[in-house]
Amino acid sequence: MITSIVLIKTSVDRVPEVAEEIAALDGVSEVYSVTGPHDLIAIVRVPHHDDLAEVIPGRLSKVPGVESTETHIAYRTYSRHDLEAAFSIGLES
Repeated sequence: MITSIVLIKTSVDRVPEVAEEIAALDGVSEVYSVTGPHDLIAIVRVPHHDDLAEVIPGRLSKVPGVESTETHIAYRTYSRHDLEAAFSIGLES
């Protein structure tokens, strides 16, 4: 699975509507409203790199109110859950 983090700038008066429309897109797993230079962050998860082109510039960027996007592709995922699972192999709680 390919994971990308998409930083999104939107029209200020349409943040909730844009977020809901993006969240409804296939391939988008989460959308966060955030502070800072961007208005939204979307997490996109797709099976193949080529699918990113379909989801991000193909659909997400075309949502009315989206002004710009900046995409970061994740190489690896590190989380507490993943680390706990890796170190508890064969051990009982």
